Amino acid sequence: MTTRGWKVARQRPAHGSVRPGGRTARTRTAVLEAALEELGAGRYGGLTVERLASRAGVHATTVRRRWGSVHGVVLDLFDHVVEDVAVPDTGSLQEDLRLLLQGVLALYDSPGNRNLLARMIEAVAEHPGGAEVMRDFFAARTRQVAVLVERAAARGEVPRGTRAAEVVESLCAPVYYRLLVTHQPLGPGAADRLAAITSRAARAGAFT
Repeated sequence: MTTRGWKVARQRPAHGSVRPGGRTARTRTAVLEAALEELGAGRYGGLTVERLASRAGVHATTVRRRWGSVHGVVLDLFDHVVEDVAVPDTGSLQEDLRLLLQGVLALYDSPGNRNLLARMIEAVAEHPGGAEVMRDFFAARTRQVAVLVERAAARGEVPRGTRAAEVVESLCAPVYYRLLVTHQPLGPGAADRLAAITSRAARAGAFT
């Protein structure tokens, strides 16, 4: 099952799961694909656990036990999409930021991933639940990559007290601006350029 080029294929333990393979893996794939199809059809506002379960061919109690709510399913879907964007550790903030941004750009090379992001932005405008999912997802992802800035501060590369969230926002904001607002390509060298600008600003104390 696919939606505009995106499909759920890889498997890893989901939130609260106890078995990484077998029926658990198949259930997760089915439910995430169901969520993807519903989002692709623009149905976030009317999405319910029962609707997801029916589309996925599983019991609603299974969805509630594993994910708790539609919110939990959509968060897991986003986690699944970004799981291959690694958090690098090269010993240089600029290089870490460059590699991180390269991973983000590679992620959105997929038309399906771009479509998923666009659909969620639409949901933010139409339904409070969409805003909550996006806020929670990006907050969690920012916490994951904050270690890049913490390491840089420990090395003395940036001032202590540098706000990691602002560093990440400065790095990634141009990507989302072009993806979602101007629909312009970033062009070759974008990761190098944005990483250099952001790391230079961080070293100068712009984010303290």
